[in-house]
Amino acid sequence: MLMNTILQTIKLIRKGAVAYFANRAMVVSYEVTLSCNCNCRHCDLGGVVKDEGQIGPAEYIDLTRSLKPLVAQISGGEPLLRKDIAEIVRAIKHSAGVPHVIVVTNGLLLNESRYLQLREAGVDQFSVSLDFPDERHDEFRRRPGLYRRLEQTLPRLASFGFRDIVLNTAVTRANLREVLPLVTKAAEWDVAISYSAYTALRTNERGYCIEDAEDLQFLREAINKLIVLKEQGARIVNSDHVLKNTARFFEQGRMPNCKAGTRFLIVMPDGNLVPCSLHRNKYSSRNEMMREFSRDNRCGECYVAIRSYSERSLFGHLSSGPMYIQQKVHS
Repeated sequence: MLMNTILQTIKLIRKGAVAYFANRAMVVSYEVTLSCNCNCRHCDLGGVVKDEGQIGPAEYIDLTRSLKPLVAQISGGEPLLRKDIAEIVRAIKHSAGVPHVIVVTNGLLLNESRYLQLREAGVDQFSVSLDFPDERHDEFRRRPGLYRRLEQTLPRLASFGFRDIVLNTAVTRANLREVLPLVTKAAEWDVAISYSAYTALRTNERGYCIEDAEDLQFLREAINKLIVLKEQGARIVNSDHVLKNTARFFEQGRMPNCKAGTRFLIVMPDGNLVPCSLHRNKYSSRNEMMREFSRDNRCGECYVAIRSYSERSLFGHLSSGPMYIQQKVHS
């Protein structure tokens, strides 16, 4: 398994260098549906979107061959609501030899058979949202029983030994004190963990922003402890640079030099392209998007995971690779 990981890393480095110098998007997020079976307090989605226009696997093949991303993120809404999700994964993974495919899910519909089916189709990493290390997660996601479902399911899936499950925690003022306990919970379930920063752009709710001096000091100390825990072997997959920038984003209230549309972009359920999930003006091509949005983009109002990963320097990409490769090689 280690040899396969090393070979995959070499392949990724080669493709990453080509993508970087060709100015292609490093990460493409395929939002395959905007429907969701949760109604999270920090998200603008939730519930069923009726009569949603959705493209099928064949169209995803054409899009992926055109975009040639280094990393494909399959998300929503809740992507597992799509009955053809395995076919979509297969189409994206194999149409253009995408090195790394991530499925982002709230985990409610994830079970053993679906996990193995999606792995066989080509998923390299399962990113499962977790906001609190206990039943408070249910209230925040407005879905009773969700935490218990994850508590029962994720350790069982981790026991297969593929080391491809990563908890994803969006850091907010509500769960700031749980940043470190969540590392303990990830270790208890034998999975990795990743952190991203909440942005008020999604809901216009600033109450979840980290702004006062006491909270910012707590965040800085927590970030420093996360870096120490990484050095001690904790499976925290963010780079030190991204962790420090997460604190910096809250301190500054923004993160300038966004590369939406150039280093990353979003494919909507109907196949149209948008620069990011927070700016949903639709474009028919990446060239049109870069000309009409990216060239004059001055937004710095988020530091979400897709941005933090895709905007690293070429050296950053070549030296560390995707999250799951980091945590597999070093764990």
